[in-house]
Amino acid sequence: MRQSNLYILIYSAILTIVCGGLLAFASQALKPRQDANIELERKANILSTVITLEKGADITKLYESRIRELVIDFNGNLVDKKAAEINVPAEYKKKPQDRFLPVFEFGSAEESGKVESLVIPVYGFGLWNNIGGFVALASDLNTIKGVSYSHIGETPGLGARIASSEIQDRYKGKQIFQGSTLVSVMMQKGEGNDYSSDPHKVDGMSGATLTAKGVNNMLKEYFECYQKYLEKNKTTNQQANL
Repeated sequence: MRQSNLYILIYSAILTIVCGGLLAFASQALKPRQDANIELERKANILSTVITLEKGADITKLYESRIRELVIDFNGNLVDKKAAEINVPAEYKKKPQDRFLPVFEFGSAEESGKVESLVIPVYGFGLWNNIGGFVALASDLNTIKGVSYSHIGETPGLGARIASSEIQDRYKGKQIFQGSTLVSVMMQKGEGNDYSSDPHKVDGMSGATLTAKGVNNMLKEYFECYQKYLEKNKTTNQQANL
């Protein structure tokens, strides 16, 4: 039996409303679990810059026992905010001087109160979309202990390689200061070169020059955001070791 156009329109409208309602309900019902997974991934990314996470590790327990969260301003002063409240992408849209900056202290498992590493978030723009991640500095607040980069929309096999251990391992042991001057660490153009003797350079990625440039800009900008805090605490650490 042929249905009228009005019937088809009403049927389609009802079907759209019902399906839309079900999708909205499912989205709201799943949101707490999605948020929990995002938070767990964030904690895992922070921890992975300083230690190797074993399969099946209790990320939440490990994070709570080893990580202390702080928030500072551009001048290196502590501010009364919680790191979990800071939306790094939103802060990135502000001028560096106006940003709230999370700091994650990785404490010793053996010696209470001893900070082994400092982890800071970084954020910027690659070739096609935003890139970000975390950088861990050793107790000298100069030597990179590890990095964890993520990408959104970078070219698979090219710029997306910043998320691979192959690329991230190149940063281990590099230094962000040259004497008292902040110089950051720069990924070079081209690939297959040996920069083991240069503490401020890492080998590049073939075919991903613009993504590499984005990573360089990201690191330099965020190291500058944290510079005053790092310099204050470097002095404190050096005096403590005398």
